[in-house]
Amino acid sequence: MKKLLIISLAALLGAQAAATARQKPSAQKATPKPSAPAPQQQPKAARAEQPTDLNDYGIQIAPDPRLIVMMAALDAAGWDPTPTGERPSVFRELLRKDQSALDPALAKRMRDFYERNALKGDAVTLAEQAARYVSLAYTLGQPPAFDAPARSDDLPAGVLDVLDFVPLLREFYKQSGMDARLDSYMREHRAAGDKLRAPAIEMARAVLAYLNTRPETVITERVVVAADPAGKKKKQDKKVAVFHDRDRRFRVVPDLLAAPGAINLRAVGDDYNVIVPADVDPRRSEARRAYIQFVIDPLVVRFNRDVSARKADIKLLLEREHARTGRDLTPDIYLAVSRSIVAAADARMDESARLRVLQFETSERLRKASDQTAREAALKESKQRQTAIEDATSAQLAEAYERGAILSFYFAEQLRSVEGGGFDIANFIPDMVANFNAERELKRPVEYVGAVARVAEARRLARAEAARAKAAAGATDERRASLLKSLSDVEDLLRVRNYSEADVRLKSLREEYRDEPLVYFALGQAASLAAQEAFDETVQTERLNAALGHFRQVVLFSTPDTDRSILLRARLASGRILAHFDRRDEAAREFDAVIAASAPAERVYQEALAEKKKLTGQQ
Repeated sequence: MKKLLIISLAALLGAQAAATARQKPSAQKATPKPSAPAPQQQPKAARAEQPTDLNDYGIQIAPDPRLIVMMAALDAAGWDPTPTGERPSVFRELLRKDQSALDPALAKRMRDFYERNALKGDAVTLAEQAARYVSLAYTLGQPPAFDAPARSDDLPAGVLDVLDFVPLLREFYKQSGMDARLDSYMREHRAAGDKLRAPAIEMARAVLAYLNTRPETVITERVVVAADPAGKKKKQDKKVAVFHDRDRRFRVVPDLLAAPGAINLRAVGDDYNVIVPADVDPRRSEARRAYIQFVIDPLVVRFNRDVSARKADIKLLLEREHARTGRDLTPDIYLAVSRSIVAAADARMDESARLRVLQFETSERLRKASDQTAREAALKESKQRQTAIEDATSAQLAEAYERGAILSFYFAEQLRSVEGGGFDIANFIPDMVANFNAERELKRPVEYVGAVARVAEARRLARAEAARAKAAAGATDERRASLLKSLSDVEDLLRVRNYSEADVRLKSLREEYRDEPLVYFALGQAASLAAQEAFDETVQTERLNAALGHFRQVVLFSTPDTDRSILLRARLASGRILAHFDRRDEAAREFDAVIAASAPAERVYQEALAEKKKLTGQQ
């Protein structure tokens, strides 16, 4: 499982809970503003329709200039998460080209600082090395000042260790020319963020459907203030209660320089900043777990008195787990409960999805079984797979338990019993918190050790099998994978309109893959996009003719093994260019070829038919 690096300030939970203990709840407690009827009145059939806009989910997708500059500076300081033997990402290569003139003396000071303050130990990952700098970025003001916080033990974990990097960051920003290029870097990150929109909505829908709830995007806080803040009245000690709203946001921050697969969550007050690398799908990653936390945290705040009533038992579980593993665990009981519910929901969602797939596949096998022997074999395999799925869930919950989510197994059992009941998860939290048995939870490590061992062995065997398969595939598959990776990099370049660099790389690929249709298709796409950017009609015509030649080479070099969709897209693009040049008969032949080779339900068929109708004047 890819690692989720979390640094939480716990301001939302700990500060409010502490204030609750000091003062009367009615005088100061911040309570979530309901965005839907009370849970008891909200069976599934009566709930409002799912929202369709990101803001309705509390989600924003946008880059952060502080993070972009910090990660660029970290790259200049020698931090490089590129896997051994692989080429750096497109954005990292372009960044390094832009920074090639950086003052060597400054670069050396930055490298020296990074190396001097690097975390020690063979088990430390590159993502963990960067985590403290990511946290530092979120404590700073925006460029160019990068106002730094005062030195304090209240800073996020590890930030104090690297706080002296800030002067180097400011100097790097001025000397590297980042101020002039930051706008273009922001555009590239926004383009990456645009690709996250649809999967982020799908992820949020899945979470809210499972929990049968809505996110709290506004907190209404009751605050006692002086009745006469200006001090003009005689009774200056008179107090009144006022209400104000605070927005909560789940901010998805695309990061083109992040370590592959490493998601970082930085919860700062009401903002949950989730830094997402370019290779991550939010639907199947720790981004989903972070969103579950965004949804669950205010519910724990709402029921903080129920949690506080179990303080002694929760402290006991945390202390025993610390003594058993030696790990530093959070002493915050509210955070421990929140993390436990989050881990339980995440594991249950994974298990439910896997079991649904298993059920479907087993049903299909039973339907196609020719005799009783085949049916029994299908049922036996299904049972084995179900056991493996349950073991994987136990291992996932065990990992969370050992990180301090000491009620993860308990909440997973509770969630299983209420899934599909049609009521908001908030309706059950008080009873869940009230009814756990501390002695029962202390036995979990003994119970899950077998499942964890079986999962570890299964993963070892899977890695060995993958290595054997890779070795058996040989150089041909590796060469194909290298081609696809290179074409993906070119696609990234085209997305940010860097046509010159894309052209250089594509011409190099053409030299290496002389008869590969995919390369010619990419060349055609690049020339077509470049033509759209041309203001000079002669230049535009030259580029369109070049694109037409490339698309025709796709057809020329195609074989029965060529991806059919590439061939059809090449012919469709050829037809459009020919129609632009008013070569109507040739264009019609291309459209007819696409229509004849595709089905009416296919998009390429519909597009070709629409183009032909435009060509003939039909609407």
